[in-house]
Amino acid sequence: MILFVWVISFFGFSPEKQDTVSLSPIEIEASFIDRYDQGQKQVTWEKKDLASFQSQSLARLLAAQSPVFIREYGPGMLASPSFRGTSAGHTSIFWNGIPLNSPSLGQSDLSLLPVFAFESASLHFGSNGALIGNEAIGGSLHLHSNYEFEQGFSARFSQEMGSFGQANTQIKGSYSSDKLYFQSKFYRQSAENNYTFKNLALPGTPIQEQDHAEVNQMGYSQDFAWKINNSKKLKTSFWYHEADREILPPMGSNSQDRQRDQSFRTVVDYEKLGKKSSWLFKGGLVREKQVFNESINLTNQLFLGAEWDYQAKEDWFFHLGTRLSHIQGDLDTYEAVDQRIELFQSIRYQPKDNFSLALNLRQLSFADQLQPWIPSIGMDWEFWKKKNQSLKWKASLGRGFKVPTLNDRFWNPGGNPELLPEKSWTAETGLEWKAGNFSQSLTTYRLHVENWIIWLPQGSFWSPQNIREVRSDGIEYQGSYTYKSGNFSWSTQWQYSLNRAVTVQSDSEMNLGRQLPYTPRHQASLLLRVTFKQFQISSQNSYNGNRKITADSARSLNAFFLNDLHFDFLGLSVGNVKVPLQFRIQNIGNTDYQVIYLRPMPGRSYHFNLSIQL
Repeated sequence: MILFVWVISFFGFSPEKQDTVSLSPIEIEASFIDRYDQGQKQVTWEKKDLASFQSQSLARLLAAQSPVFIREYGPGMLASPSFRGTSAGHTSIFWNGIPLNSPSLGQSDLSLLPVFAFESASLHFGSNGALIGNEAIGGSLHLHSNYEFEQGFSARFSQEMGSFGQANTQIKGSYSSDKLYFQSKFYRQSAENNYTFKNLALPGTPIQEQDHAEVNQMGYSQDFAWKINNSKKLKTSFWYHEADREILPPMGSNSQDRQRDQSFRTVVDYEKLGKKSSWLFKGGLVREKQVFNESINLTNQLFLGAEWDYQAKEDWFFHLGTRLSHIQGDLDTYEAVDQRIELFQSIRYQPKDNFSLALNLRQLSFADQLQPWIPSIGMDWEFWKKKNQSLKWKASLGRGFKVPTLNDRFWNPGGNPELLPEKSWTAETGLEWKAGNFSQSLTTYRLHVENWIIWLPQGSFWSPQNIREVRSDGIEYQGSYTYKSGNFSWSTQWQYSLNRAVTVQSDSEMNLGRQLPYTPRHQASLLLRVTFKQFQISSQNSYNGNRKITADSARSLNAFFLNDLHFDFLGLSVGNVKVPLQFRIQNIGNTDYQVIYLRPMPGRSYHFNLSIQL
């Protein structure tokens, strides 16, 4: 198949002979994922969209402004995503194009990913292993550093203080000319989390103060870019993060667990642009150390890749690439080495501005086994357009896969090296309507996951097996509206999702046909924002429906509604120095709720943020 693409690229689409025309190198700003994800739903946050969440974690952003359910064990504790009923290990997370998920656990802790550390983010929904790779069964999340040239010097210092001993310090400085770009960031976060809660595990449900949930995090990141000439560019990013957390015990427990995390991430890109093609060479390293009590776990991931883009005539676009991964795990119960090779290719046909069709293919080799090709196909068709209104139809069908984690295969005792990769199919279709400042979209999908891995008791220990099948289907609706009148600007964004995720094959007949644990059937959010000159008031509202604790139990957690208020004043300045202020009230209704059973969440809290910006 790869040979076929190369042949038709060079011979099947040769342009007609014509007079020589001098062309400048083409520069492709969007990633290849954005250029070949036709038919799939996507949510994007630019720098201005992330401004209100700079002192918060990625978990808080997703919980407030996406249909992704966040399984959070407490403030600052483990927070994992659930896309369309799938587990945390079915969400692939990337930073500047390299995977971040732990090779031992198969997932990332979103509470350890501060929004301050990146400039933009995007969510891609559904199974698309062909385009994105391993673990992209429920969806994928992409975090980006933005390299902006010719911006001169800028600096920012921010200090936030809040309830329950919360403190957050951020320092950022950047400089860019027409050839060079530098940006440095430092952050430090801490919280005592000494909030009160009703202890449901004790008679009379007494009100107690949380006394073992302190969190301390700090990190540093550095971005650098060099525009060598008009056709060559070198970019590199480095990110170090460490955290020290007292693990919040469940109600009724006096456990004193402690966890320390260290992560080192770096990526280097070299881009070479041509008249009708471009090359990207990428290298990356992710090193993680986790110490849980006295248990030490180390993992290293080394990535090397190359990608080639080519445009034939005006309506055919091609992308070819490969990625090599070397993974090494040195954990408390085992040592293991894993090597993977991925080959991927994409074709986009776009005869008109209002129509595009994309085909993606990927092949993976791991554990000396060559897996079958993983395909996906998608279409975008803006079939109706009149004045300032348009209606677009999106449709896609994609395959996804997930390689068993190192723990799944090598944990001692219980690891199962014979496990098969989890595989899935997702079909989705939707309509997008835009009319001036008003837009809305409706998406329906169906997801089927095979070989779902679950751990089951095997005598004196547990072992993973490929025996679960899950089906998930639902609808997702979202919209936005903006209006301006004089000095007033009004904007609103809303979304609602209905998800039915059930087990169709399992080790227990009691699980069949039941909603998966910790998967709300109904979710909704509403953002209201009013701006008057330099004042801004925002109301962020979110609703999460009932969640089953276990699939074979009638016990469930109550639905909960949360409301946050943000007050921003951007007009304060001293000379050329800007001093933006923010006051935030979280959980303004003082809602008593749990996301995970017997893990209490905090009530109403107050936060004040002062920044100095040059």
